Amino acid sequence: LGGHSLLATQVMSRVRTAFAVELPLQAFFETPTVEALARRIDGLMPTASRAALITTTVTPSARAKAIPLSFAQQRLWIIDQLEPETPAYNLPSALHLHGRVDVESLRRAFEALIERHESLRTTFAEHEGQPVQVIQPPARWALEVTDLSHLVEFEREAEVRRRATHEASQPFSLANGPLLRTALLRLSEEHHVLFVTMHHIVSDGWSMGIIVRELTALYAAIRDGRQPSLPPLPMQYADFATWQRGWLQGEVLQRQVDFWKRHLSGAPPLLELPTDKPRPAVQGTAGATLAFSLPKALTDSLKTLARHEGSSLFMVLLASWQSLLAHYSGQLDISVGSPIAGRTRAETEGLIGFFVNTLVLRAQLTPEMTFRELLAQVRATTLAGYAHQDVPFEKLVEALQPARSLSHAPLFQSMLVLQNVPSRAIHLPGLVFKPVEFETRSSMFDLSVMLVETEQGLQGSMEYSTDLFEQRTIARLVEHLHILLDAIVAQPDSRITQLPLLPQHERQQLFVEWNQTQVDYPRDSLLHSLFEAQAALTPDALAVISPEASLTYRQLDARSNQLAHRLRSLGAGPE
Repeated sequence: LGGHSLLATQVMSRVRTAFAVELPLQAFFETPTVEALARRIDGLMPTASRAALITTTVTPSARAKAIPLSFAQQRLWIIDQLEPETPAYNLPSALHLHGRVDVESLRRAFEALIERHESLRTTFAEHEGQPVQVIQPPARWALEVTDLSHLVEFEREAEVRRRATHEASQPFSLANGPLLRTALLRLSEEHHVLFVTMHHIVSDGWSMGIIVRELTALYAAIRDGRQPSLPPLPMQYADFATWQRGWLQGEVLQRQVDFWKRHLSGAPPLLELPTDKPRPAVQGTAGATLAFSLPKALTDSLKTLARHEGSSLFMVLLASWQSLLAHYSGQLDISVGSPIAGRTRAETEGLIGFFVNTLVLRAQLTPEMTFRELLAQVRATTLAGYAHQDVPFEKLVEALQPARSLSHAPLFQSMLVLQNVPSRAIHLPGLVFKPVEFETRSSMFDLSVMLVETEQGLQGSMEYSTDLFEQRTIARLVEHLHILLDAIVAQPDSRITQLPLLPQHERQQLFVEWNQTQVDYPRDSLLHSLFEAQAALTPDALAVISPEASLTYRQLDARSNQLAHRLRSLGAGPE
């Protein structure tokens, strides 16, 4: 019916609770009916051991004096030690509020939410050389309110944009906290803008849905003079972190790590995309985004293809993205990172905290492979990855020990995100909500595509490193992705190398205008001199003159080979 792996994961966690069996996620895709799934559960129940499942159930723990960090939190804490108070892991959001806002009720709603979720009042310290969580006692919450109603309209709009960028880029102190920041701008009596910014170490995308759901319920109750009635939480995030440290070790950890070692053995350390600028020696986080959309008709066709192949929309998009990256890089071994909610147990679904994990999904293409064959491989790879998703990315890097370079991220440099975490429209009597659009100015990876399914089709944004790419290059890449997706749904049995990328005007430029090869360069031109130098010098000879020249020669030679491969894949012929 068009569900996705996140919903399947939630079904699995409920099966575990109801029947005390560990049903692999792959079973849900192999038996996509209730009757067939019931038979699989019946087959597992005689051999199931409830005692063996007790360790996979998260329960409240006795609080030690030093509460450990989860593995995911520890990675962000280490990054913060190396680059203190970086805004790269801020989670900013902003909303226009149209209607009458009860500011005091909103302040008290935040106060109640923070009291309810320990993660929102947690800071991080060191204890005997190890990072620990420090849960602060509940306290009065201050909601900063700034009145801009005296400004004229265009000045108010400019100030909202300025404040949105400022709020998103202001760093947090993990040691001092708080790691949640709120601010309210009053534009008029019936128009406000609310800013909510958190550090990723205490929150994630799923958590945002919880915040929206609970904050609106708390606000409505407080405003109406009622006692808020949210269901009690079965546990807190600190309980999960303590449980994770005790469960994910020994044979459990080794079994999952061994899978990832096999899966990523021999994978190239770097995706060699053609960039507009040389890769810096030390990777930066400066970035930008380019928004785009895919029409509803194309989105529906992609979903139809997914259902026909027994896969999900995400799997079709991942195979398409890996195919595009192969075209661009000239490489046939493509690893892409993708976040996964990490809430494989029902007890964690109502908690605000950092559960999300990152999977490295690898595709190994061949020139003869059709898209349908690639999709089958991606489907198998993705399901196997989901079955071994408990290994935190940071533990995976530690176990694999890839050759580390300061110039790029380990294991993968491109991400694909399909946002399908549970969300909830905000409904409050007398208030209308609208997101504030503001520009993201950071990128953790070379190139990432973020997609969300809407009633109008897939809405996307391409996040890219401005240290490597110009916006015009990203705009062309988005156009190529659109053309590729159109071709995939029309011809899924075509070889990947035969699927078109170029719009008509680029094909005319490449195959006609730029194919005028009878050019006689003047003997005194720089290009002629370079051709003569190429014939006379080798990289080793250049190294004697200048190590930089030798490196440049090697880079140009590699780029030349990539270009030749790409032209051949586009049907340009050996010439």
